[in-house]
Amino acid sequence: MDRAYLDEKVKSLPHRPGVYIMKDKDNQIIYVGKAVSLRNRVSNYFGSLTGQAPKVRLMVSNIADFEYYVVDTEAEALNLENTLIKEYRPRYNILLRDDKTYPYIKVTTNEKWPRVFIVRKVLDDGARYFGPFAGNSTASRTIKTLDKLFPFRNCDLKITEKEPRPCLEYFIHRCLGPCAGLADKGEYDEAVNQVIMFLEGKSDDVIVRLEEQMSQAAEDLQFERAAHLRDQLGAVRGVVEQQKVVSSSSFDEDVIALARSEGEASVQVFFIRRGKLIGRENFMLQGVEDETDRDVLASFVKQYYSEATFVPPRLQVQFPIKELKTITKWLSKKAGMEVEINVPKSGDKYDLVQMVAQNAQETLEQNRLRWLNDEQKTTKALLELQNFLKLPELPRRIECYDISNTMGTNNVASMVVFENGSPKKSDYRRFKIKGFEGANDFGSLQEVIRRRFKRAKTVEEADLNAREDIEENIEEAALELEAEEQELELDEGMEVQDPHDQQWGVRGHPGLGAEKGQGKRAKPDLAVRKKVDYSWQSMPDLLIIDGGQPQLRAVAEVLNELDLGDIPLFGMTKGPGRSHDEIVKAFQDLPLYVPRTSEAFYLVQRLRDEAHRFAITFHRQLRSKNTFASPLDSVPGIGPKRKQALIKNFGTAAKIKAAKDEDLLAVPGMNKAALNKIREYL
Repeated sequence: MDRAYLDEKVKSLPHRPGVYIMKDKDNQIIYVGKAVSLRNRVSNYFGSLTGQAPKVRLMVSNIADFEYYVVDTEAEALNLENTLIKEYRPRYNILLRDDKTYPYIKVTTNEKWPRVFIVRKVLDDGARYFGPFAGNSTASRTIKTLDKLFPFRNCDLKITEKEPRPCLEYFIHRCLGPCAGLADKGEYDEAVNQVIMFLEGKSDDVIVRLEEQMSQAAEDLQFERAAHLRDQLGAVRGVVEQQKVVSSSSFDEDVIALARSEGEASVQVFFIRRGKLIGRENFMLQGVEDETDRDVLASFVKQYYSEATFVPPRLQVQFPIKELKTITKWLSKKAGMEVEINVPKSGDKYDLVQMVAQNAQETLEQNRLRWLNDEQKTTKALLELQNFLKLPELPRRIECYDISNTMGTNNVASMVVFENGSPKKSDYRRFKIKGFEGANDFGSLQEVIRRRFKRAKTVEEADLNAREDIEENIEEAALELEAEEQELELDEGMEVQDPHDQQWGVRGHPGLGAEKGQGKRAKPDLAVRKKVDYSWQSMPDLLIIDGGQPQLRAVAEVLNELDLGDIPLFGMTKGPGRSHDEIVKAFQDLPLYVPRTSEAFYLVQRLRDEAHRFAITFHRQLRSKNTFASPLDSVPGIGPKRKQALIKNFGTAAKIKAAKDEDLLAVPGMNKAALNKIREYL
């Protein structure tokens, strides 16, 4: 960047509204912005950047030159800004993803016999356009619904009204047959008007007009036409009944909310007409890293409504948007009426906005899951990851670890596994931290890594005597075993192996019961030998830790101790100000350059999120169990029924301990063997 050249050029800028265009050394447009005063706004980029977002600092470092356009008003600047962003799609602007492909529904009211079909471009040709729709599937479903409800033609024939006979659509009442001269022009125009009203959300008006036409046909003794209108009316009512009433007001309004992930955002729009939700669309935006929520919403509103064919008189938005007055004035001019932009703080409108935000979040998660199932993208992600992280081979097996606790209690860890870019849930593992009390993420990570890779060596040697706690290896085993232990009723003198002992495993496998002579009966399905789990032998091509350099150094120490220091080790942590994620390498101060919009970055994020989910789920189970624990839980032979009966009769464990033998034996379900166990353990 030639700073002297740029500073001199900034001094020549006028104090007038306009649009500025930033270019890099290759003369590529990298950013488009608007300004009330071009000189004041552009000069900010070449002053002190202290406190500016990383995205802004990076963009400024790539500026080699700039151009500008002067306009008369800020509204004109906003229009020009939208046009240039759509045309050039600059790298550092917030962008509607693939917005050039958004479809519209066109009603050719400029033709004698109008048609209804999907187009990709709005022309000034006298036709009516509705949209944009987020995808072709949504627009196609709308067309199919209209085709079932209203008898317009869906062909592209040149209508001469001289065809010898109409097509099948005429005979199934899907078209009035203008091609063969069978259609009444007034009746056909009425059908097209009903299509337009339906697309505008005026479905109640459509119903009223159909009712009037049906009554008139009956009065004129046109019973066949009246019957057809009755069927059409029923079909329209059926569609309208599916439109959810979400507002008691009769206003037309759009409700807009968003959900965000690194590098992109999901924006959901609910279209409410006369208090009814007539449809919704979801739009993906990219380039939102380091941008505030109000900036993201403002960018979406400008880009979406610059192309929208209808602007309602009211927008309900999730956050206050930037440039509110300018955008409101611009929308009002575009709509030809006053437009309000509101941010509900309470009441029904606030609840509605939150519902839209929840839908945006769910859509974002669904897109993520679909991404994981896309083989081409996952292959690309692995190749990118190998390239960005400079890995010796393709990371086909990736393991990610996370620690979870609450104020140092119920310490657990998770290990999730992705193979070939997709989750391999059969290899997921979870661990109870044994070596520490209190919050110690570094020590906990070291313990988990040591146990995981020692287990790999143990399995490799096929040592059947080396085992760990069951609940750490199989997700549901712990809770099932503990439940069975509580339900088991012991006779006097019977001994049963502790199901948490290392030599015992999951129920259902062939195994040993109580030793001969120790009791009257045994339950071999409760305490059984565990088979060797050979999945521990699979060694990872890449290790990911949820954490930064301190956590990575702790893990690296254990790997070196086990002669496994050649396993690539990286972490994902929050950057400065915790505003975004960064990928870091052990013993390397600066984060790695992995574009946040890349498939590789997303894959690592997904791993980290899955490890966090798996860890916190296990932690919550333990916390819930311990919260409602009782000293009776540790007494063999006291299951839930006996526990409930004892607490009902005595109240607390202390009172149970102090009770007389005869009083305890009087409790339903109690016997001498259970009494002896209570005396022994309490």
